[in-house]
Amino acid sequence: MTLQQLKYIVTVASKGTISEAAKELYIAQPSLTSAIKELESELGITIFNRTNKGVILSVEGEEFLGYARQVIEQTNLIKEKYSGKSSGKHQFCVSTQHYSFAVEAFVELLRQYGGEEYEFRLRETQTYDIIEDVARLRSEVGLLYLNKFNETILRKTIRANDLKFQPLFIAKPHVFVSSASPLANKIAISLDDLAPYPRLSYEQGEHNSFYFSEEILSTLECKKEIVVCDRATLFNLLIGLNGYTICSGVISEELNGKNIVAVPLLVDDYMEIGYITHNKILPGRFANLYIESLKRHTQGL
Repeated sequence: MTLQQLKYIVTVASKGTISEAAKELYIAQPSLTSAIKELESELGITIFNRTNKGVILSVEGEEFLGYARQVIEQTNLIKEKYSGKSSGKHQFCVSTQHYSFAVEAFVELLRQYGGEEYEFRLRETQTYDIIEDVARLRSEVGLLYLNKFNETILRKTIRANDLKFQPLFIAKPHVFVSSASPLANKIAISLDDLAPYPRLSYEQGEHNSFYFSEEILSTLECKKEIVVCDRATLFNLLIGLNGYTICSGVISEELNGKNIVAVPLLVDDYMEIGYITHNKILPGRFANLYIESLKRHTQGL
């Protein structure tokens, strides 16, 4: 196994076809195909499954790709340190629930360390996918929360995927509402106050168990329920329909404007928000920098 072969795998995975990857790498298509087959034979695994439309990663291939990216990134960092020259695009990926501080830390990381070329990814996604992304090394860091309702199930899932959870801060439950909502000027909101209004929550896909819900108190009955997939849609519906969502209360006016406000919710609960990393892989340079940025942006919360 060579570093060049690892670069071939990363490029093919990115392009989706051998022919496009060969053009990117400036090598003949048969040579690239042969190099990949040799690596698969050496390791005794199938990295790519061939289809009529190109190639797709196998389950083994997804895991291998994570390791390959790690090796290439570490090699690039060594070259930069000792040669003083940039050695290609910086790469980093984080998967997270919908938190403004996660975006703020990501922005800070890019501004300070992105360099002239980079491929950074911020995946605001479903809870189970966050765990799976880090387990399969698609992301180096994942962000989610634990509380007394979901902790047993989520910790079991995290351990089963050979991951570890590190807390950042504990948040008291809040409600996001439009600044024009009748609830916006309340000092605190009760569950009875919320009853007339539509509740918004994030779709959890195949793993739509209450334990994987991004919102606490998801088991409570609600007459008006709206499920969405992204933050912008949720915020637009909060404003347009006087809806609400239950959350950590942490919001960035700079990123999200003044149209959304957070009001404390009168319930005995909490959200322990933290990050997950892989037990067998040391966080890379950008993962460590991102975690430090997260800590700065959540200090005092």
